[in-house]
Amino acid sequence: MFFFTGRWRRAFIVTLAAAAFSLSLISSAVAAVTLNGSGATFPKPLYDRYFSQMRSANQITVNYEGTGSGAGINALIKGTVDFAGSDALMTSAQIAEVKRGVIAVPTAGGAVAVIYNLPGVNNLRLNSDAMKGIFEGKITRWNDAKIAGISGQAKNLPNTAIRVAVRADSSGTTFIFANHLQAIGSTIKGVPQPSWPGSPVSGQGNAGVAGLVRQTAGAIGYVQDTYARQNKLQTAFIQNKAGRFVDANLAEAEKAFAGETFPADFRLVEGNPNDGYPIVGLTWLLVYKEYPAAKADAIKKMVNWVMTTGQGINKQLEYTSIPSATAQKVIQTVNQSVVAKG
Repeated sequence: MFFFTGRWRRAFIVTLAAAAFSLSLISSAVAAVTLNGSGATFPKPLYDRYFSQMRSANQITVNYEGTGSGAGINALIKGTVDFAGSDALMTSAQIAEVKRGVIAVPTAGGAVAVIYNLPGVNNLRLNSDAMKGIFEGKITRWNDAKIAGISGQAKNLPNTAIRVAVRADSSGTTFIFANHLQAIGSTIKGVPQPSWPGSPVSGQGNAGVAGLVRQTAGAIGYVQDTYARQNKLQTAFIQNKAGRFVDANLAEAEKAFAGETFPADFRLVEGNPNDGYPIVGLTWLLVYKEYPAAKADAIKKMVNWVMTTGQGINKQLEYTSIPSATAQKVIQTVNQSVVAKG
């Protein structure tokens, strides 16, 4: 047992106080940093909740603007943001433009719903041939045999012209949708910004596509599935690889991701999963590998919170969560790979 004299006790207490003060300065420095990001609109409601709760818990201040995946990636390349959000993978050429390096952090998953406007038709079923034919511009009437002949399909499909509605902006939602079309054998080229055959109409964002479909009898398009439910849009049942016709919902999206193995860089893209709803994709936070010291610590803190506490929020807002084993690997990668420079 050690006994301290008054002088040594005072010195020891002063040393402890100094250490505590230093730690508080570090914590305060991280808390005082503000991170700014922009990009994908699909996870915007989720990120708003993440960053609001982080701020309330005095963790860190993070601002996020929903500008679209393409705009977010461009901002990351230009260095005008601290991080970006994207539902579309960066190309190798885009990654090469980022001199500070990039880490893709998967934060959530979700589905893209196929919406339509056919008065009197409430349970539209589409298989792969019908999906390809419609969006390639080869099926132009709703009573085409490739649609009407689908097993279990209602026989009262109208002789109405099909009007395809697509996104006008560079969009992660389009990336997920077009990636699925390619996975089922479509000839559509140009993911993530396809050159759509025929003469589709185009709208800005989910709201733009939904507005076009609502206003046009015979229209069909695609939007984020939560947006479709919240706005009471009519959605089609899509045939999956297992042969089931499935509506877009959280349970079926989770089933689609079940059993998938994430690669080492976490850039998992599955265009046609074995079961569950077939039009699904992930969304990522794209962070640099190099930051000024305070921001490097803040980025690590943000990612650690999102991949632990944050994942508990996902299902509340109808997003799939990232498997815990993968989440821990993400945290380890970011903690090891993000470094302070300058």
